[in-house]
Amino acid sequence: MELKSNTSERLKYLMQTRSLRQVDILKLCEPVSKRIGISINKNDLSQYVNGKNTPGQFKLTLLGIALNVSESWLMGCDVP
Repeated sequence: MELKSNTSERLKYLMQTRSLRQVDILKLCEPVSKRIGISINKNDLSQYVNGKNTPGQFKLTLLGIALNVSESWLMGCDVP
């Protein structure tokens, strides 16, 4: 798998194409967070969107499930 992008770019793309704000993503994450026991806060998400930090495996899983995208795609890999 070749990296074509990064998590920050993919999150911005999803926000733009789905008309989501960071607060909307956090709301989408809430039910998943309760189910899998992993949480994400607004500071974490802001850093991911701005490219200052990248999510670890568990946060990637949470975001992937909440946004209905694969973790590989969210990391920037060239996958469907």
